[in-house]
Amino acid sequence: MKATIYHNPMCGTSRKTLEILENEGIDVDVVEYLKAPPGRDQLKKLYEQAGITPRQGLRDKEPLAEELGLTDPAISDDQILDAMMEHPILIQRPLVQTEKGVRLCRPQDEVRQIL
Repeated sequence: MKATIYHNPMCGTSRKTLEILENEGIDVDVVEYLKAPPGRDQLKKLYEQAGITPRQGLRDKEPLAEELGLTDPAISDDQILDAMMEHPILIQRPLVQTEKGVRLCRPQDEVRQIL
């Protein structure tokens, strides 16, 4: 099985998720999304496949989310996606994609649902 993980090596949950994938013998493509973020359409599609909205994929504890007003319920998903494109730090991690689906792996054991 192959998997793609949108990963931040500074994040403990992301590192633990990657470890689960490696321990399961999965062929993992690691995308450090802060260096190489997914495009807007790709990110939107990943969220759709995961069954979540861009708001649910927003790293709302990131101070920048508050500064940009993204925690306001009146802000649209399109506005959130636009902000994520400009500031990838706002993308909650890790996102993992396999042939069985996509999951936002918080907590890290969520990844087991798509293995």
